[in-house]
Amino acid sequence: MLLMLLAEFFGANYGQWSAGILATDISDRALSIARAGVYAEERIADVPEALRKKYFRRLPDGNWGVIDRLKNEATFRRFNLMNVQFPFKKPFHIIFCRNVMIYFDQPTREALVGKFHQFTEPGGYLCIGHSETIGRSQSLYNYLMPATYQKEAGR
Repeated sequence: MLLMLLAEFFGANYGQWSAGILATDISDRALSIARAGVYAEERIADVPEALRKKYFRRLPDGNWGVIDRLKNEATFRRFNLMNVQFPFKKPFHIIFCRNVMIYFDQPTREALVGKFHQFTEPGGYLCIGHSETIGRSQSLYNYLMPATYQKEAGR
């Protein structure tokens, strides 16, 4: 859905932006499923019909497949958030880490948020799951709304 929204937002100018997505997971199985880009009808039922027609194709088995043009904008990599060092070469404008930190204790969450901060562009965003929090006492990101934080422009 994120790539569809990016494509819609940038429209004909999409190619002028480096707007792809890096999708990571520790599970090879989850990455294989995501890389395939095939969804059952009920999984995309909430996707607006105009977006479904534009970015999916009906497969012979009745499932829906993401069109190649969109799939090619996603890079899938196996990655463990507990790695001491993050391997990224440049910062991200937005990081989505949804429903992962609920499995970690507070010190681990704080360390992870610190790593995210290091790899967030100044003025960039961190989005987490609605059942998660990075704590109001942390000073790395400014709280914007539930599950959404922003790194100060000068940091």
